[in-house]
Amino acid sequence: MKTIYLVRHGQTELNRQRIVQGSGIDAPLNETGLAQAADFFQAYGHVPFDRVYTSSLQRAQQSVQLFLDRGLPHVVVPGLNEISWGRYEGTRITPEENQYYHEMVARWAAGDITHKLEGGESPADVALRQRPFLDRLLSPADPDRTVLVCMHGRAMRILLCQLLHYPLWEMNAFPHENLCVYELIWTGSMAQVRRFADMEHLGALMVDR
Repeated sequence: MKTIYLVRHGQTELNRQRIVQGSGIDAPLNETGLAQAADFFQAYGHVPFDRVYTSSLQRAQQSVQLFLDRGLPHVVVPGLNEISWGRYEGTRITPEENQYYHEMVARWAAGDITHKLEGGESPADVALRQRPFLDRLLSPADPDRTVLVCMHGRAMRILLCQLLHYPLWEMNAFPHENLCVYELIWTGSMAQVRRFADMEHLGALMVDR
C-alpha cells in the first residue's frame, strides 16, 4: 500500500495574467502562490511523507519548499515538467489563441492524442516521458509508503490517466486549480482516489485562483 499526494503548483504571476507557461517558462510563485503553499503546508504538514518529488521547474519546488525545509528527501524529475506548448509559451491568451486551444483539446478528447502545438508536445509524448517515474514510484521494491508529488496541470491530468488506467483522451475528467490536491491509494495493482482536486485547505484563497 502506498499513499500518493499529487498536487499542482501554486499561482504564478503568469497564471494570473493568463500567459501560457508550459515546460519552457520557469516562472516563480507570486504572493498568492506563496500563500497557497503556506496554507497547504499548514493543512498537510502533519503527513509523514517519506519523499518529495517535483518537476524541475521552480514553481513546483517552491510550492513544497516548506516540506523540503524539514530535510525530507527530494527528487527532481524533469519527466514531471508541464507539457510543452511550443511557440505559444510566453504569450498572452488571446480570443483567437483560446479558440485554437479549445479546438486542440477537442481533438485530444476525440482520441487524437499524438496531436501537438507547433514546436510543442502531445499528450502521448508527455505520457512516455512520465513512464520511468511511474515505474519507480509503483515498483514493489520502492520502500516509500507516503509520497508528495508536485507538478503541473496538464501533465498532472496525463499522470492521473496513467495511474487510474484511463485512456489519455479522457484526461479532462481530472480538473485542477492552483495547489489543488489529489490523494490516491496504490494497492499494488490499482489506484483509488481518496481526495479529488481538493482545495478545502486554501480557505479564503479559493476565491483568488
